[in-house]
Amino acid sequence: MLAAVFSTADYHALARAWPLHGVVAWGLVLPTLFLHNVNTGLVTIGYDAGGTSNYSWYRVGGMTFQPAELAKISFILTLALHLSQVRGQVNRPKNLLLLFVHIALPAAAIHVQGDDGTALVFLGIGLVMLYAGGLSHWLVAGGLAAGAVGGAALLAAAAIFYAVNYPASVSAAATTRQLPGILKGYQFKRILAVLTPDDPALADITYQQNKGAMAIGTGGLTGQGLLSGEHIFVPNAWNDFIFAYLANVLGFLGAAAVLLLLFALCLRTLRTGLQCPDALGCNICVGIFAALFLQCVINIGMNLQVLPVIGVTLPFFSAGGSSVVMMYLCVGIVLSVGMNTRRSKLEMQQIL
Repeated sequence: MLAAVFSTADYHALARAWPLHGVVAWGLVLPTLFLHNVNTGLVTIGYDAGGTSNYSWYRVGGMTFQPAELAKISFILTLALHLSQVRGQVNRPKNLLLLFVHIALPAAAIHVQGDDGTALVFLGIGLVMLYAGGLSHWLVAGGLAAGAVGGAALLAAAAIFYAVNYPASVSAAATTRQLPGILKGYQFKRILAVLTPDDPALADITYQQNKGAMAIGTGGLTGQGLLSGEHIFVPNAWNDFIFAYLANVLGFLGAAAVLLLLFALCLRTLRTGLQCPDALGCNICVGIFAALFLQCVINIGMNLQVLPVIGVTLPFFSAGGSSVVMMYLCVGIVLSVGMNTRRSKLEMQQIL
């Protein structure tokens, strides 16, 4: 219903209404930066839903709501408007600085919440939109090079730190300590779980991903059967690890069908943006494409044990209210862009 309603809205009006949806979305996010598990009657502000210092939720009665998902849509709309206003002048120092601030502040706010998975999605959306908006290829190459060097230096510094301070058992020490000032203890554990999945000191962290890999690997060609009731148990299979469950009960063919559906949706979203003659509509579709694509890659990477578990859902398949509502709102906005494009083409044909 929300997708249908938003498909009839003018995306220009939605973008221009940024003071309204921006204040509402970020007005809900900001209290969670400072208030953690604060009860106010039926509402709990900064609710820690997963026991991992992620205070990004509101609990209302028996339901939970994650305002960062609403803020994600507002972020895409506002950044798309910003990029359309500086079209052709993105690489000017002042414009580029303001765009980086526009991207960095929301990602930093979500990081402070404790939801680093969503913060990475925010950052990825912003960078993809910035690149599509005309960012210089030289700046992109320089940024990638700096990131590679910085990442290598960070890993080297971490290895030296643990080798010097905990030479007897680097792995065991790493699972109980945190990288000073950068990663929390459980976050560093999750990275180590990908690098050393057989480490017995990480058994509590690797259990979910190991079970997910087992579920995917034992699905065979056609799976155990969706309604058979026989499947490998995977913790939170209905949420972050829904892909592992589907691969187990539907097999390789079912998993491939899921990937094809999501890939087709991403391509259709991108195609709608490329066909739009308006820079704003194109930027919005690129942002929604980035959100869909990044969440798919991160979630499936988690299930395949090649990326750390960071709590990112699989669009349209994972259970969850906030994420599902956000995705359908995005579908509605893309439909709005497509309908406006077709209307514009018809009007142009009538004029000619």
